[in-house]
Amino acid sequence: MIESTGDGRTWVLSGPTSGYAIGLTDADELLHLHWGPRIAVEDAEALAAQAPPPYRPFESPLDGHEEYPVEGGPRFVRPALSLRTPGVRGTEWSFAAAETDGDELRLRFTDALHALGLTLHYRMRDDADVVERWVTVAHEGHGPELEILRADAAVWTLPRRDSWRLGQLHGRWAAESRLVRAELTYGEKIIGSRRGHTGHQHLPWVALDADGESTEERGEVYGCALGWSGSWRIAVQHLPDGQVQITGGAGHDDSGLLRLAPGDSYTSPVFAGLWSAGGFGGASRAWHAWQLARVIPDAAAERPVLYNSWEATGFDISEERQRALARRAAAMGVELFVVDDAWFGARTSDRAGLGDWTPNPERFPRGLAPLADEVHALGMGFGIWVEPEMVNPDSDLYRAHPDWVQHHPGRTRTEYRNQLVLNLARPDVREHLWRQLDQLLGSAPIDYVKWDFNRCFTDPGWPGEEYPQRLWVEHVHALYGLLDRLRAAHPGVVFESCSGGGGRIDLGILSRTDQVWTSDNTDPLDRLAIQHGFSQLHPARVMAAWVTDSPQTQLNGRRSSLRFRFVSAMAGVLGIGGDLTRWSEEELTEARGWVELYRRIRPLVQHGELHRLRAPGGGLSAVQFLRGEETVVLAWLQAQHYGEPPPPLRLRGLDPAAVYECLESGAVHRGAVLAHQGLHTGLTGDLDAAVIRLRRRSS
Repeated sequence: MIESTGDGRTWVLSGPTSGYAIGLTDADELLHLHWGPRIAVEDAEALAAQAPPPYRPFESPLDGHEEYPVEGGPRFVRPALSLRTPGVRGTEWSFAAAETDGDELRLRFTDALHALGLTLHYRMRDDADVVERWVTVAHEGHGPELEILRADAAVWTLPRRDSWRLGQLHGRWAAESRLVRAELTYGEKIIGSRRGHTGHQHLPWVALDADGESTEERGEVYGCALGWSGSWRIAVQHLPDGQVQITGGAGHDDSGLLRLAPGDSYTSPVFAGLWSAGGFGGASRAWHAWQLARVIPDAAAERPVLYNSWEATGFDISEERQRALARRAAAMGVELFVVDDAWFGARTSDRAGLGDWTPNPERFPRGLAPLADEVHALGMGFGIWVEPEMVNPDSDLYRAHPDWVQHHPGRTRTEYRNQLVLNLARPDVREHLWRQLDQLLGSAPIDYVKWDFNRCFTDPGWPGEEYPQRLWVEHVHALYGLLDRLRAAHPGVVFESCSGGGGRIDLGILSRTDQVWTSDNTDPLDRLAIQHGFSQLHPARVMAAWVTDSPQTQLNGRRSSLRFRFVSAMAGVLGIGGDLTRWSEEELTEARGWVELYRRIRPLVQHGELHRLRAPGGGLSAVQFLRGEETVVLAWLQAQHYGEPPPPLRLRGLDPAAVYECLESGAVHRGAVLAHQGLHTGLTGDLDAAVIRLRRRSS
């Protein structure tokens, strides 16, 4: 809901529990007024009428209060907008118009000197407390090109508090999404990626709570998440007067964005914000519900249990071996069979074949269709792995078009994993990939594509291009356009975003893919911390998690039971990636039981409310999913000390007056007792795990 005052210079956006307010001064300065619990228009008017901060030498009255600070004038904070033209740098804005279109508010400003237009977009839907913000910058004159160095999507202003605690997700390859919280000190805290993709090192999300007092279920939490799959930056500024502002958008400081010719415009990605009074758990559930309703394609559909052949075969692929794995997977109850790397070109190792997306004639002499048909006959969908944005120097594509990769003339072409990055900003490259992938998806009954990206940008050059910096942005737009085009042409195909694990997970890619590969680390214990951090922002419905062989020879050599591996992976979209031809009959039978159990609890896991009962930290950890009359608890015990039984789990979201029956044991529990005294898991020893299902009894 959008409301404005009678003079049309103050606006209030309202969601179910929260509100957002902004207002114009007489000098056309757009000031932030409120972000927090719902308020009335009259409250916003009272805030707008308050006296400005007192004059202080060497300080600006706008800093910390302006809704979208730009470069130029009496401002000393980090600018959200920075551009460069011959002779004049910075902007000076005049308010032009305000308009509403359904749940979207657009505030338009102009800079007469540059003939530049700036539109601030706001959207807050009636069913969500998420505020979606983005900007459009347009060259509306006839003069020279304007270079946009930065055009951040939004600046978020927090209310004054004594102190703030900052939460973020950091990590590295195979150790992504690690949650850390620390006091926000004065100055700037900057996170981001200079790698051309979202990155394993930081997810584009921050959460702040006042005075470090919020808990999982109580306290105010402010969160911000950026929807961009390329290089990005979020800056959290704790200003000298105690005010806190958060700015974020595409690009890193040195990259530049693009040049605008007369008539051109640039629209930033969305930078979404959320206020919650329900603690970190309440904020997470609000983020999850919004993504399932507004971001993720076909989110109401349940994601199937998949099997992926990579850890069984590596590069040693044969059609017959894939058939053998498929038969065992089908007998286990798997619903989607995926052929990973090495089905194409001259791909016998990671040194060759990338870029040649046609089946290897020796391994698949009749193409992929016969294998896909047999997989379908076994009752499973059929999927493949691709990495379209990359190319091996040893490939037909590179030999034909060595100029199609990002590179600088006269400089060494850096190779990671023996591969180079294609310049998707080039129209000929985009069109070639479209033709290849469209033909591939039409050549066999393919239901699923695992889209990988195993390479950061290192040589972002574009010989012959006047402004090569634009490839940073246009590569991402080309990726989005290619995915959109393929989805439209092949509506039955679903896509998973993968980037060496969790290297490209953000709201932008999630608006075009059905799930994401959370991490290359499939160790079930390591995964608990990764999944705990991932759940701060993203729902279990998109979090792919695999059961692989034990010991985990690719990473740490840890041994764990099939029970522990399955219960760990059942907290997301269940997948299996071990070598099933080496599993014993007893293991296959046990695994079939776990798959059957997951399929029963899948509606709760993928579409229920998530409650993090205990964070992973060496002892007992657990999550609870709640939907309708049912709830399921997944619990893990890392280690137990002598004489210290695991504590009971205090469940959440239950009706205290209701009675709940455990579907495993038949035991009956009172809701109030489960919430206050807790539920005993019965876990003992090291690396133990349990699934506990409860159903509310009808009165």
